[in-house]
Amino acid sequence: MYLAHWGLHDAPFRSTLDPRSFFESPTHEEALARLHFLIDGGRRAGLLLGGPGSGKSLLLEVFARMLAPHGWDVARIGLVGLDKMEFLHRLAGAWGLFPAATASPAELWRLLLDRLAAQHVEQRKCLVLLDDCDEAEAQVLCQALRLAQTDVGHQAAVTLVLSARTSQVSRLGERLLEVADLRIDLNPWGRDDTQRFLENALARSGRTAPTFNAEAISLLAEISQGVPRNVVQLADLALIAAAGRELREVDAATVESVFAELGVVQQFDQQFVNLR
Repeated sequence: MYLAHWGLHDAPFRSTLDPRSFFESPTHEEALARLHFLIDGGRRAGLLLGGPGSGKSLLLEVFARMLAPHGWDVARIGLVGLDKMEFLHRLAGAWGLFPAATASPAELWRLLLDRLAAQHVEQRKCLVLLDDCDEAEAQVLCQALRLAQTDVGHQAAVTLVLSARTSQVSRLGERLLEVADLRIDLNPWGRDDTQRFLENALARSGRTAPTFNAEAISLLAEISQGVPRNVVQLADLALIAAAGRELREVDAATVESVFAELGVVQQFDQQFVNLR
């Protein structure tokens, strides 16, 4: 019902990994530029760091799709809950290999190394995007380290991008951090970033008229702490609430009520709760 109220053809605020919802804010634009610098230089590994909800996973998805049509073999793997064997099988599958379920680690590595050698001969570049590395098991991180240190023809066989929460980056281990050639940080959005995101998302869904007034945008930027996931969640709830009240625009009171009444407080950083 709220879509009709605002004249939208679909939901403007999505929390899924949908590249259509990607907003290239200055911090995300800079991150993409640094990722291109990383791979263009044939470097071994880079770190993509940010807080929870900063957009790391979506950025990796967007980057993977950008490169796939341009001669890159890209594997994007989320590491949460994977053990060593699952990781190796997923990597093999991403490169079009179909090892037997009973294959040993040595057999899997032989397949992977043969594939890397073939890609080198074919002059195809390899990129492995590893998400949630701070949640990975130690044995999985050891496999990532081995992959980062693999050479073919006296150069790095593959470039790795390792994403992690900034506060938990030490969980990757000293040796894996040592091979990283570049650190890329996703910083929180400012008020102007938040406003542009709201306007772009609404326009993409069919609405160009002003929807959030200035006070609502300022409050939303403040209580979200510039975290994209929080902005998306709050904006979506506020849009629904304002439609239910038949408002012509989302005001600060609606944003405040959504924050207070719909349980969003518990999902945001305690630091802000202490300020209210």
